[in-house]
Amino acid sequence: MIAPETATVYAAFDDTAAHHPDRAFLNVLPETAEIYGIAAGEMSYADAVREVAALRAGIAQAGYLPGQRVMLLMENRPAFFLWWLALNGQGLSVVPVNPDLRAAELSYMIDHAEPVLAVAIPSRAGGLRAAAQEVGREMPVISPDDPLPAPVTSDAIARRNGGVADAEAALLYTSGTTGQPKGCILTNTYFLDAGRWYADTGGLCALSTKGERMITPLPIFHMNAMAYSFMAMIAVGGCLTALDRFHPRTWWASVRASKATCLHYLGVMPSMLMGADESAKDREHSVRFGFGAGVDPKLHAAFEARFGFPLVEAWAMTETGAGAVICANREPRRVGESCLGAPEVGLEVRLVDDAGQEADQGELLVRRSGADPRRGFFAGYFKNAEATGEAWADGWFHTGDIVRRAPDGAMFFVDRKKNVIRRSGENIAAVEVESTLMRHPAVASAAVAAVPDALRGDEVFACIVAKDTDADPATLAHEITQWCLTQLAYYKAPGFIAFVDALPLTATQKLQRGVLKTQAADLLDDPATQDMRGMKKRTAA
Repeated sequence: MIAPETATVYAAFDDTAAHHPDRAFLNVLPETAEIYGIAAGEMSYADAVREVAALRAGIAQAGYLPGQRVMLLMENRPAFFLWWLALNGQGLSVVPVNPDLRAAELSYMIDHAEPVLAVAIPSRAGGLRAAAQEVGREMPVISPDDPLPAPVTSDAIARRNGGVADAEAALLYTSGTTGQPKGCILTNTYFLDAGRWYADTGGLCALSTKGERMITPLPIFHMNAMAYSFMAMIAVGGCLTALDRFHPRTWWASVRASKATCLHYLGVMPSMLMGADESAKDREHSVRFGFGAGVDPKLHAAFEARFGFPLVEAWAMTETGAGAVICANREPRRVGESCLGAPEVGLEVRLVDDAGQEADQGELLVRRSGADPRRGFFAGYFKNAEATGEAWADGWFHTGDIVRRAPDGAMFFVDRKKNVIRRSGENIAAVEVESTLMRHPAVASAAVAAVPDALRGDEVFACIVAKDTDADPATLAHEITQWCLTQLAYYKAPGFIAFVDALPLTATQKLQRGVLKTQAADLLDDPATQDMRGMKKRTAA
């Protein structure tokens, strides 16, 4: 377990490694190894200690300083974790980069975060250099095995208020409603508390210290894999298998090969797995529980009956970390009702309506009880004190999620108050997509809304007013989507495009979001609407 006095992510890892040097720490399956071109097999804690020590020595020798930031773009490779541990041990913060991001997004992040170095897989190094040059930032880009150059500056920009535990360990970007992603400052305490929470939560998610093995296909540059999967295994001396992504056809073979005792999921995964033919091997695994969110209520009970373990639904946000988790890890769970369980001891919860009055259904407000209501939460939005203050208005964190509370205290997720499209677990800010579409020379105006997708939850629907009304719709839609895929992560590009005569605007020229959502729903089945979902692939560049 992570001791209360532990101050950094690296220190927690080092302590666990000292107690369990011969245990497996990170595991790479052959399928993932082949995709990435790396070695398959397990790395012990002792092996990791040696690799991290070598990286730390190189970082120190090159002259990098505590409080500086380094971007990491390594997909789901184990090298990500080794670099993070080494940089954390030297007091530096990391800026994890989603490899699906493209030019405009990368330029924004680099300019905003001000990293002094980027460590990236070779295929993405050129794009990072170009993005840095676009905004006039001097940021060397190296491959994980390259020698480290000297830092371009001696300035330190990461949060280092208070002690080491309060120092910034990562700057993680999350979509908001303002158009540009916000940089969430995550401290050492944020990550350590996540590991402690998972190790101590018990119930259906109980972890032992005898050698747990977790498998996750979720991206390790998001808080789930960084703060929960990784830190949980460090907390209990377990082994983490991170896949490159979710492969439905080989998923159960991977689960068996990894010897996983627990797994993480998003709602799209159970739906895909239930779509496969039943097999005599459906229960040939060692999994005791799955931990995640968004399972289709209609499939929840059937999945558990077929595969033989509970899917434990939970709620949290990048901003809340382990400071506010609602988890249905105790019986009775009300399976198939989108039930999140009841708030645990130590978490204070309010539901308020639009007038700010207490309600049985309303926006979820959360905070820790006791002297430190922000314990375990993010430390703020970088360079955006105003947004941080708004989020913490009146001493409560405003989640933007609408939740219903039953008389027995059980919580049920209803909808999102914020104008965010959630596709396959990824938050997409409508304003960000609209801003990108408006830069295309053929677009006069554009607006996007969420439409339902049976597999992915939401899909991006774009209503576009074209400058040339005589242009061929199919050709123009293809051109616009192809261009978007060079500017945005593939999942943010429009899945549907409808060319319209005008957008629904108010008398003051503000977009009527409610009308737009209804319009998008009505246009979804219109034969003139262009279905672009086939172009939305990770390999798009």
